[in-house]
Amino acid sequence: FTRSSTVSPLSLGRITTTSPSLTPYYDDRHRRTSSIATTSLQMAQVSEKEAKVGIDKVVNALRKDKKATSELGKLTKVQNVLGFGSPKAGVLAVRFNASFQKGGMGRSSVPLPFGLGQSDKSEGRGTMVGQVKASINTDSGKLLSCSVFRDLGYGRAFELKC
Repeated sequence: FTRSSTVSPLSLGRITTTSPSLTPYYDDRHRRTSSIATTSLQMAQVSEKEAKVGIDKVVNALRKDKKATSELGKLTKVQNVLGFGSPKAGVLAVRFNASFQKGGMGRSSVPLPFGLGQSDKSEGRGTMVGQVKASINTDSGKLLSCSVFRDLGYGRAFELKC
């Protein structure tokens, strides 16, 4: 090779990437150098307060829906928030665990003295914890989608009609 000749990547037996920012180039002494461009992705930030408002809207929608109540049970409380964010502009996504209580009184059968019957102490029977995944429109506040996964996603899922 002479100093003025150009070297293609194939003549050196190297495979190059097709991305222009990551394609290696060769200087006049046939040494491989590369230019790497950094890319930053700007995502919409969601505050904890906005996420709490979104979770409250999802909880209210699940409590009002008759089909959700009959299939899952009464939503008693939100256990813990797993995550929230904005995957695309104008959409708030939330994920949390919630307790649902279905059927029966869930009372213990401890007998009371003097033949007064049984105690009225709650036992937590019939409680199911489901993972709720929902999307809310941030402009209108409307619920876009809501799914409740039983058995941490390995069982059936309930889709709320929005």
